[in-house]
Amino acid sequence: MNGPSPGIAGLDTYALVDGGCRVEVIPSRGAIVTRMCVDGDELLYLDEATVADPAKNVRGGIPVLFPIAGPLPGDTYSVGGQSYSLPQHGFARKLPWTVRQSDASRLVVALSSNEETLRHFPWRFHVTLTFSLTGGRLTLDSEVENQDTRPLPLHLGFHPYFRVPDAAKARARVDTDATCAWDNWRGQDVAFTGLTLTEEEVDLHLKDHSKPGTTLERGPGLRPIRLSWSPEYRVLVVWTLRGKDFVCVEPWTAAKGALATGEGLPSISPGQQTSLHFVIQS
Repeated sequence: MNGPSPGIAGLDTYALVDGGCRVEVIPSRGAIVTRMCVDGDELLYLDEATVADPAKNVRGGIPVLFPIAGPLPGDTYSVGGQSYSLPQHGFARKLPWTVRQSDASRLVVALSSNEETLRHFPWRFHVTLTFSLTGGRLTLDSEVENQDTRPLPLHLGFHPYFRVPDAAKARARVDTDATCAWDNWRGQDVAFTGLTLTEEEVDLHLKDHSKPGTTLERGPGLRPIRLSWSPEYRVLVVWTLRGKDFVCVEPWTAAKGALATGEGLPSISPGQQTSLHFVIQS
């Protein structure tokens, strides 16, 4: 097993290397990918100060969203007549993951339910996340096991911050055939006619993006990023802020609030497991 080296703020960081590509992961900080560099091109945006401060949510890299993606109304939901609270995007991005295997181009980490998670999400689960690097292709394989006696709601997502200079956003593009969206910034459903990434904030949840993937064109002189994912990822979220050098392109298995509404929310039967993949290639 390959060991870690000190990274940001001295945090143990695992490096995956294949050819001219390097990926860095910090398991103790929510199993977050903090870097993906292909032939000298840094694909990810990262605010290192948020990594170094454990009280902050990391802004940048590729956070893992589980057991929910997005917020819940009032950060609460009910199960069996009992109310529970969960913060936006869940707790997996804040918890330490356990390293199971580490090789030159592959890292396997795991997260299991415990007394603390059960206070917020009353299902027993085990999640294994495998990062595999082949050339300029990073694959994130998720295996979610339901260790409970009830169906386990599966609201999983990833939140990659792709590096797009603010000055390039006018010519950046996300390939989609979507026609309707939830505008999370304005709080309303909208007819989708295209992305204008130069707005003050773009936070669009594309409801009917039909392809199991997309391509992010990052502007002149920057290599495009091709994404693909399992069909279980049914919602595509695009988010950016004016003045910030990132565009987030996020696959989610269900829309925000699904744990409260049940709308479009997949589940895993007791004793069963589900495998999903998310691929980033440049």
